[in-house]
Amino acid sequence: MSGQSRLRLKNVLRPFLACLLLIAIAAAAVGHASAAEPDAVEALISVLEDPEARERLLERLRDLPEGGSEDPAAAAEEPAIVSLPRQIARLTQEGAEDAVAGIRNQVEMAREVFGTLRDANWATLGLSVLDLATLIAVTVGIFLLLRRLAHPLFGAMDRWVLVSTQTMLLLRTVPAVLIAAAADLLVVVLAWVAGYGLALFVLGDAGVMEIRHSLFLNAFLLIELAKAALRLLFASRYQGLRVLPMAGEEAAYWNAWLSRMVGFIGYGLLLIVPIVNHNVSDAAGRSVGLLVMLVAFSYAVAIILQNRVRVRQQLLEAGARSGLMFSRFALTTLGRIWHWLALLYFAALAVVSITRPGDALPFMAMATGQTLLAVVAGFFVGALLTQVISRRIHLPDETRRNFPMLEERLNAYIPTSLKVMRVAILLVVLAVIADAWAVFNLGAWLASDVGAGLLGKMLSVAIVLGIAALFWLVVASWIEHKLSVDTSHRMPSARQKTLLTIFRNAIAIALVVVVTMVVLAEIGINIGPLLAGAGVLGLAIGFGAQSLVQDIITGVFIQLENAINTGDVVQVAGTTGTVEKLTIRSLGLRDLSGTFHVIPFSSVGTVSNFTRDFSYHLGEYGVAYREDTDEVIVRLREAFEELRAHPEHGRKILSELEVHGVTALADSSVNVRVRIKTLPGEQWGIGREYNRLVKRHFDAAGIEIPFPHMTLYFGEDKAGSAPPAHLQVVHRKAGDREEPEAPDTFEGDPRARANPKHKGDFDEGDDS
Repeated sequence: MSGQSRLRLKNVLRPFLACLLLIAIAAAAVGHASAAEPDAVEALISVLEDPEARERLLERLRDLPEGGSEDPAAAAEEPAIVSLPRQIARLTQEGAEDAVAGIRNQVEMAREVFGTLRDANWATLGLSVLDLATLIAVTVGIFLLLRRLAHPLFGAMDRWVLVSTQTMLLLRTVPAVLIAAAADLLVVVLAWVAGYGLALFVLGDAGVMEIRHSLFLNAFLLIELAKAALRLLFASRYQGLRVLPMAGEEAAYWNAWLSRMVGFIGYGLLLIVPIVNHNVSDAAGRSVGLLVMLVAFSYAVAIILQNRVRVRQQLLEAGARSGLMFSRFALTTLGRIWHWLALLYFAALAVVSITRPGDALPFMAMATGQTLLAVVAGFFVGALLTQVISRRIHLPDETRRNFPMLEERLNAYIPTSLKVMRVAILLVVLAVIADAWAVFNLGAWLASDVGAGLLGKMLSVAIVLGIAALFWLVVASWIEHKLSVDTSHRMPSARQKTLLTIFRNAIAIALVVVVTMVVLAEIGINIGPLLAGAGVLGLAIGFGAQSLVQDIITGVFIQLENAINTGDVVQVAGTTGTVEKLTIRSLGLRDLSGTFHVIPFSSVGTVSNFTRDFSYHLGEYGVAYREDTDEVIVRLREAFEELRAHPEHGRKILSELEVHGVTALADSSVNVRVRIKTLPGEQWGIGREYNRLVKRHFDAAGIEIPFPHMTLYFGEDKAGSAPPAHLQVVHRKAGDREEPEAPDTFEGDPRARANPKHKGDFDEGDDS
């Protein structure tokens, strides 16, 4: 460590060293008070056993005023008149006196220890130390030998995990870690049993266990079990068996530090302090325990402050990688305050171990062990669920064909299920930790009516939500099965799509409402007012939105009767167009000019569908009166045959040409009607092509198709002769400028009343 690092560490440790000094003074005062209590009891017993001293004590008690106070009222009023500076001065004085008394008591205890050592039988002490050292050496040696023999098993388990695939990693890690932990515990127990056998049958008298031997063996068992738990978490040599996600060097560092801390505190409090209590005095044992805890606390503070930034960075990075918002928040918060929690833990361990040596250490050990066990168990269960559930579900090919979206929907439930399970595991872990530190009694809460009722409600809500999810999965899969092309071997109709979509939306809304009501009822909320309010609201909406209700009801019946489908050409409410959109209350039409019309179903009185099943092109063709109608029909059939031979239009015709014959003798034409049956929606294209062919065949046969004519009539006089028609004939020679000529007058020319198409037949110089 560099000089600057030492200087920074000293500056950081200075406040904590001051705290350690105050803790030492307080502990010494407590020890002095505890040591003074037996002396006072012995003095009281001596007074009571001496008759003269007992009489003097009784006389003094009789001379005291009644109530044990000279002036009770004054005693009651005394705290009210003491000023704050005087109270502070009194507390300071009492603290200084207690500290001085504690220091004097420690000095006296040191003198007592030195006196005991001076008067001790060093030969006996040496033999005791020697056989204890022999027991320690043999037990630890057997333990190390067994650990060495177990290394191949640990290595085999590590390799078995590392060679596994990603999907099987956790399924192999869990049994491998459990086997390694069981082997490690077996090594500890075997070494402990060997030490017990050595102490009973080899060292000392046969069958008699010395106290010092028993203290060491019990301490060895507890400490090595704690170290085995640390090796289970960190596994510095075996990456595959490491529970905590960290690098090998990082795991080795924390494993070594925590193992040294456990060994120092454990052997100090479970072995050294009881031996001092037994062989020297309780006061000396308390002093040794104080020294052990102060050294351990100082060492822990130094290590925590050295790694404060590094651990915080690692926790913040882990929080950033977490996908669960609560885990991200928890890891981020822990990264910022972890060192304060660690310092508080070790300070509490030091203080309670000094002030309450009888029950504090077992309580802290049990609470710490239960906390670590809960965290490790929660981590394992969460990782196992993630490993098992996070794998995608793969359905057979036939099932995927019948239910195309089932596999995707099942896999979509996995992230939500994992989040719910992780939250449940986190709550259980927090409850166990709170129970470990006596925040509340988890067992009593579970046995109480409140706890049992809450768990019952949570279970009921989970069952309701599970049944609802399963029901929705079945309904949605059935709808997708009906809409699938692979199952019906044809495209579903627009009506099926519309009806199934409406049915799915209605089921979803009803399911959400029912499940919400049931869940609210299960958690204890009275849904009666909600149902009543919903009924009143529905009645108000029904009166205020009658048109909307009529739209919905009419739309449902129109869809059920298969009157309109998406893509049909219909005429509704005076508008003709292609149906592009169908909802539960309206339909959207786009007419021939491209205008999009939204028509509510309440305004639909009659539906005219031009594209249902089949269609007809109905053609009526007029010819001149002079034409032969039989020949006209022949030409119409020829045009139809040519239309059927067309590669594109021929496949759209469903039957032979229907000739209805002469349907009318009109004013200027003879009308012949024919009809062609076509595919739905193809009648307009077929009609346009057939009209083109009819015109061409009529022209080739010289059949006249009448068209409107205009007749010029100049009138007649009383004698019956026609008035003159003033005509202007335009004549232009090649290269000459066109000039108007004087009109020629033709009187009585009957062609002047002819059709205007003959006006170009007149030549210059013609006369009547």
